[in-house]
Formats: sequence, C-alpha cells, structure tokens
Amino acid sequence: MKYGIVIFPSKPVQDEINSYRKRYDPHYALIPPHLTLKEAFEVDDAKITELITELKHIANETEPFDLTINKVSTFAPVTNTIYLKIEPLQQLNDLAEKMQQGKFPENQRYSFVPHITIAQKLSHDEYSDVYGSLRMKDIQLEDKIDRFHLVYQLDNDVWTVYESFVFGKEFV
Repeated sequence: MKYGIVIFPSKPVQDEINSYRKRYDPHYALIPPHLTLKEAFEVDDAKITELITELKHIANETEPFDLTINKVSTFAPVTNTIYLKIEPLQQLNDLAEKMQQGKFPENQRYSFVPHITIAQKLSHDEYSDVYGSLRMKDIQLEDKIDRFHLVYQLDNDVWTVYESFVFGKEFV
C-alpha cells in the first residue's frame, strides 16, 4: 500500500488555502491542504506496524509549534508548482529528518522545503499568469501544530488518514 506522512493545518487555515487550490490544483479533491513530511512510499502491512511504533516515539518527543505562512513561492524552473512558503523552523526540519532515518524507507528525492502546494501541473502560460497574480497577495496565516498524520492512498487516488499522532503524548 502507498503511504505518506503529512501535517494538516487547522480548518480555518485549510479553508483559506482551498480558496486558491480549488482553481489551480488538480489534487484539490484528492487530499486536503497539507505539509508533506515524508513523500509517498510503498510498504507492506507487517512493516507498517513497525513504522507506527516509530511514529509514536517521534510524536512523543515532539513539542507543539507555531507555523507561519506568509509568502507565495514557486519551484520553477524545476516544475510549475506554486506553493505557500512556511517560515523555516528547526522543529519542522528535525521532524522531517527523523522520517528519513531508521526503519523508514529512504525515498527523499528533493531537499525538504516546508510548503503547502496551491497550484500544480500548469502550462507555462497559465503558470506565469497565476504566479504573477498570486505573488502580489498579502498572505499572513498562523497555526498551532500539535500532530501529524500517516495517510494512505485509496484505489480511487484519494488520500485518507490511517492514524494521527499527537505531539508530546505518552503511549503504551
């Protein structure tokens, strides 16, 4: 099965982000706005149990933190993806790094750039127009993050939560 590890912002922040995504992101209906901590990876049922135990340990060692989103940026010229930039945070980098070590599959293709995608798979002309207008917007979003989620992909390509991991919580 295909899994990923993400942070979902709060509902008010998701609503704001979706106001952009619904027009420009073909994945809008497949997954809510999210920050990817670990991109999609394949693993069998036996291995996922081990990873869940590891994720519980990681969540237990992590303190809640504040996320600040204040700029539109892009991955061009590599791809015509437009995203909301998340201010750098050591806790976030540490979290993503822990999910590339130990029992986790090593599948990181790109350096970790904390972001939430709002537009992708655009033609060059469309990209230029959309990025030109979005980068002029004054975006100021803040959110308290206290959990991450293991998600999996259904047969219809929709992603859904397999399990959530709350920060700083002891587990048995």
